[in-house]
Amino acid sequence: MYEEQDKELKEYRDLLKPPEEFEEGFGWKSIVGAILIGFLMMPGSMYLGLVVGTGIGPAARWVTVILFAEVAKRAYTRLRQQEVFVLYYMAGAAMASPFSGLLWNQYLVQSEAARMLGLTQFIPEWIAPQPGSDSFVERSFLHRDWLIPILLMVGFEIISAVDHFGLGYALYRLTSDVEKLPFPMAPVGALGNMALAESTQRKEDSWKWRIFSIGGMIGLCFGGVYVLLPAASGVILNEPVHLLPIPWIELTDITEEYLPAVATGINLDLGLLFLGMVLPFWAVIGGGIGLILTIIANPILHHFGILHRWHKGMGTVDTIFANNFDFYMSFGIGLGLAIALVGIVHVIYSFSREQMGSFRERLKTLFTPPPGRGDFSIWIALGIYVASTTAYVILSSFLVPGFPWIFLVAYGFIYTPIISYISARMEGIAGQFITLPMVREASFIMASRYFGYSGIGIWYAPIPFHNYGKATVRWREIELTGTSFRSIIKAEILVIPIVLIASLLFSQYIWRLAPVPSSQYPYAQQLWHLQALNTLLLQSATLEGDSPFFQALKLDYVGIGLALGSVTYAVLAYLKLPIMLIYGVVRGLGQSTPHSIFLEIIGAFLGRYYFIKKYGLSWRQYAPVLLAGFSCGMGLMGMLAMGFTLIMRSLRSLPY
Repeated sequence: MYEEQDKELKEYRDLLKPPEEFEEGFGWKSIVGAILIGFLMMPGSMYLGLVVGTGIGPAARWVTVILFAEVAKRAYTRLRQQEVFVLYYMAGAAMASPFSGLLWNQYLVQSEAARMLGLTQFIPEWIAPQPGSDSFVERSFLHRDWLIPILLMVGFEIISAVDHFGLGYALYRLTSDVEKLPFPMAPVGALGNMALAESTQRKEDSWKWRIFSIGGMIGLCFGGVYVLLPAASGVILNEPVHLLPIPWIELTDITEEYLPAVATGINLDLGLLFLGMVLPFWAVIGGGIGLILTIIANPILHHFGILHRWHKGMGTVDTIFANNFDFYMSFGIGLGLAIALVGIVHVIYSFSREQMGSFRERLKTLFTPPPGRGDFSIWIALGIYVASTTAYVILSSFLVPGFPWIFLVAYGFIYTPIISYISARMEGIAGQFITLPMVREASFIMASRYFGYSGIGIWYAPIPFHNYGKATVRWREIELTGTSFRSIIKAEILVIPIVLIASLLFSQYIWRLAPVPSSQYPYAQQLWHLQALNTLLLQSATLEGDSPFFQALKLDYVGIGLALGSVTYAVLAYLKLPIMLIYGVVRGLGQSTPHSIFLEIIGAFLGRYYFIKKYGLSWRQYAPVLLAGFSCGMGLMGMLAMGFTLIMRSLRSLPY
């Protein structure tokens, strides 16, 4: 097994031991918390997403927990560790804000892009009414023309909520309980929650709380410059003030002479530095090695005419788009297949090495969860997966009757479990999420070209095309905090109706405040047209039977990616290099935005060669708490920026 083969894997597995006892975390505090989260945090996240392009994000969880921790102190009560985690969990669920998608739908059906491409009439009415509807004049979702889209969205959300306890939970039992993978990112949330829980219990002298506070102050200071200053100045002045370039320092125009077809730059988000300290060292280094290989390869590929769409003057976004079109989309698909192949080979190899007695022992572990954790039968989880997937298949077949049902079955019962298991293993080994690029799009276009399907409804249908790899990390966090799994089931039941109601009401409020997009929502006004063009251009392929996708897809490059990824893994494995380095190199060979890896590598070296020498292996516990505190500080600055922007925009809309 992995912990026997790789010392670093075992270190991360042992970073935080699950407690021997698990407690209930759901109660009246959770009910109050869910209401405040739904009606306070969610609208801010929705509004900030329209104004600056990013919501509050994961940091909203820390802001919520901090708020309740401080209220509990002043009420002379305390939040238990399990109660803190339930609040943290519900805050994450609330940030989904499902009905915010209605704002995009109303724009899309009225957009210039849809009219220009002649697709307006093809957008299904179960997504949005046609432009002649009175609801667009009134700017109201509380209109009979929106009844079917809203009811369908409610149904999708309920099925999705139940689905949380399906295949993701089963894969968690397999990868964590049986294979004992380390899940290096799970302690970030768990240790951060523990630090806050200790602060509410008047244990401020705890090392967790001290380190969390240090990270929080760093996040506050950095967030003031990186988030608050641009947001506040953008409201007061004609142009926002950026002391630090967002999203990165663009260097491509400087390096294009000696690094043609290479996107260069540096992302100055300090969170990447802390992330590099938390991620497994060899996973970060492997990604850096893979990136260096692409920096060497791109000028060569350009010289031989493979990356022929690139030309001088292109920035990062244009360079990456051109390179993806010419080579890296196809090559990346091949690399994704190589990673999938490696995962399958690992499973077969591990099973072939084990004697039947050991296999029976693993099977027993899979079907016999640890006592007291609040687990439910894995058969129930598999039943939920089958039932929810079947519901998705039936709904999609009903909404899009011309689409071949065999594709839907293949999505749900073949592709989804395979990619979910591979992604769960990557999350468990290196904290990395894996997906195969363009599989969904390619299958839609294939159905149009070879199976007679015509229309764009399938692009909006709730097809059972999922990746449950992330869910395994969530279950591991729950375990590490000692929270009974039954608490999460109760929290999910509570938060669903609150999220649905709050999301609909605030979507309605934001639309009534001003048209979306408009000058009141500058990010949407600037970028939604481009997003609509890109989205609808691809969707038009299933009407016309042809697409730029097929110009970009080159099977020989797919084969090269598959072969090179497989050979790279085999060579590194033969040299007995760390497992995380192997996966990092294979993934780093894919073309991606390279600007984030620089600070990650610095963080990895600082953690390994400075902080571990200074603090010993205890640093492995300190780093996740420091990252959690930094995220909290950034979140507080994001909330302050959102509040200031929301108030100023609302005042400007008043008639006096």
